[in-house]
Amino acid sequence: MASTTHDVFAKVRGHERAEQLRAAREADLLPYFRTLDGPAGPVVEMEGAERIMLGSNNYLGLTGDERVIQGAQDALTQYGTGLTGSRLLNGTIGLHLELEREIADWMGTEEALVCSTGAQANLTALGTLLEPGDTVVADSGDHASILDGCILSRAKLRAFRHNRMDRLERALEKARADEGGILVVVDGVFSMEGEIAPLPQIADLCGRYGARLMVDEAHGAGVLGARGAGAAELLGIEDRTDLRMGTFSKSLASCGGFLAGSHDVIDYLRVQSRAFLFTAAGVPAAVGAALAALRIIRSADGPPLLARVLDNAAYLHAGLKEHGFKVVEHDGDHMTPIVPVIVGDDWKAVLLWRALYDAGVFVNVAIHPAVPPGGALLRTSVMATHDLPTLDRALDAFAAVKASFEAEHGPLPS
Repeated sequence: MASTTHDVFAKVRGHERAEQLRAAREADLLPYFRTLDGPAGPVVEMEGAERIMLGSNNYLGLTGDERVIQGAQDALTQYGTGLTGSRLLNGTIGLHLELEREIADWMGTEEALVCSTGAQANLTALGTLLEPGDTVVADSGDHASILDGCILSRAKLRAFRHNRMDRLERALEKARADEGGILVVVDGVFSMEGEIAPLPQIADLCGRYGARLMVDEAHGAGVLGARGAGAAELLGIEDRTDLRMGTFSKSLASCGGFLAGSHDVIDYLRVQSRAFLFTAAGVPAAVGAALAALRIIRSADGPPLLARVLDNAAYLHAGLKEHGFKVVEHDGDHMTPIVPVIVGDDWKAVLLWRALYDAGVFVNVAIHPAVPPGGALLRTSVMATHDLPTLDRALDAFAAVKASFEAEHGPLPS
């Protein structure tokens, strides 16, 4: 009898994005997977031309710092190119332990755990601490790795509308009726919009409903707070945050991730998390670079870098508004390095990206489903190492591109 089994690969043909991808590739309008030809600095060589980089998470510009490069080189020399095993077995080196001790001290927690990637850190925590019968309450704007960790855990997921505290409270009311443990997990800084979560109100609600709180500080650590410890520090709720996650691939100029919390929680994750136990340790050079970058942030050189990146963000934000772009406004007085320009239509966003690219400016594009339908945006971000003449050149390019773009395609949101 002939098999009628459905081909699991059938979905790769004729999917909803296939025609858009084909058209974008044919017109050379695909804004993704562009190729860098050199270091990730404020101005880069990309595909044979010099372009101002307004699309990097290298917020403090430390990937080019000689001390960070030396930290990577020293680790490479001492430990070689890779560790070829998990942290559990042969993959832990002294640099891991130093970095964990210094992260815990930086975050003001009892212990920390270093993972190979930021995404793995979220899977490590959520996929292990939660279990069927528990409820996890997440902001609809949370990073995809948070959602993946929630799904992995098989806990009941209750999402609430982005930054809506009334919806969070409603979700917590329902979660309490579920009769299991409750964990609220939110981004401290949301990666697309650059918004800071209202963490004091979230912590208040967690206390009222008996929920634990986890904050993803991927875009906050190394940027916000007097110590650069993130949104929880900035907003004064470190003592009410049960678990914090961060990455090395933004301000810490490397690749990897961490979890910071109590001894009991970190020790449990260290021996129980499948995502942690069965992943090879990050390459020594990445660990050495992250440790060197952290030491810069915690030194006397750190505060000026923290101030400069936020000053640059405010300068770019004001300049884009002055040129008539619709820029995401943040509640309160707190800037982040992320300055998104709202475009609305997906194709307009891609065409505008290409015009800027040709004018020598690289930005990121977010289209549906990364953002809601009709919410396409250009995600710009700055570094502490951008100087004002470079930002002025970028703003001049934005202004020139806007004038020619609107003459052909109609007005942009303002």
